[in-house]
Amino acid sequence: MLVSAITPNWFASVMGTGIVATAAATLPGSTSALRVLALAAWLVAAALLIVLLIASALHAAWFPEIARSHHLHPVIAHFYGAPAMALLTVGAGAVLVGASILGETLAVAVDAVLWTAGTILGLATAVAIPYLQFTRHEATADAAFGGWLMPVVPPMVSAATGALLIEHLPAGQARLTMLVACGLMVGVAFLSTLAILPQLWSRLAQHKLPAPVMVPTLWIVLGPLGQSVTAANLLATHAPAAVGASGAATVTAAAVVLGVPVFGFALLWLAIAAAITVRTARAGLPFTLTWWSFTFPVGTCVTAASGLALHTGSTMLAIMAYALFALLLAAWFTVAARTFHGAIVTGRLLVPAASSAPAPTGLARP
Repeated sequence: MLVSAITPNWFASVMGTGIVATAAATLPGSTSALRVLALAAWLVAAALLIVLLIASALHAAWFPEIARSHHLHPVIAHFYGAPAMALLTVGAGAVLVGASILGETLAVAVDAVLWTAGTILGLATAVAIPYLQFTRHEATADAAFGGWLMPVVPPMVSAATGALLIEHLPAGQARLTMLVACGLMVGVAFLSTLAILPQLWSRLAQHKLPAPVMVPTLWIVLGPLGQSVTAANLLATHAPAAVGASGAATVTAAAVVLGVPVFGFALLWLAIAAAITVRTARAGLPFTLTWWSFTFPVGTCVTAASGLALHTGSTMLAIMAYALFALLLAAWFTVAARTFHGAIVTGRLLVPAASSAPAPTGLARP
């Protein structure tokens, strides 16, 4: 059956499509053409989210043993962060883009529901998956891969998207509570990322490159880096509603002072990941769902550059934002076309893995 092979990593397609919408909407000097593109991407992301939520529910109902086993799989389990981030990304798009057709009131309501659900799921994932990794999952010395970041990144996405809701909350403690909560979630995700990155760097240095099918996951590193800068700048933009102009000035200064160096490291990792990907592609880079790692992480770098450009007035950063957006579009069209072919035309991506242990569909096999 079509839903027998549905695993959490399918939600990366929603993330990768939704980020096109939010990136286009937040580019410096966004044009009417970009707004149309953003709306189209958001509608596709929303449709994908609905389809995958239904498919996941059917999968859990019809194949309960397989569904229950996913959290014990040392690779699949980490991708439980994807559904949470998919909810958050579509929710943010409702406010940034969807309000033009939904109206502001309904758009905010949709975002509030999706943000609440995504945040609860993301925080649960950020606790549960590391706990399982520490207590149940078996891991070899060369097991570290970019997917280890997936369960701890959702709180960072909650922080970035939560900033959009601050001005829609009652003045006073409600807005301040949201601002502080978002700051706490930045800490949850960013410090967890700092704990994982050295392990990934060490794995690459000591054991060299992973199997070609796993190479795209190196791009996931860009996600928490770009999203942390995005979150900081969005909180700075919306902080005046919670702490006034003077308090917001401090948040803005912190966003720029900390954001510029982090964005610099993101550009370094982008160059390294691109070089490794090109090297691997020359020998053969089979298409799997890991290719969606080329989209959302790059999109967070677009929103990071746009946020920094807004708060620094830097033309260089604005140009970088557009250059990264062009890379994002190229990646999205490539991956979306290959996914459509694999899922709809050939159906290969919807065939369950043959092994007795549940392998991540389109992830661990060519």
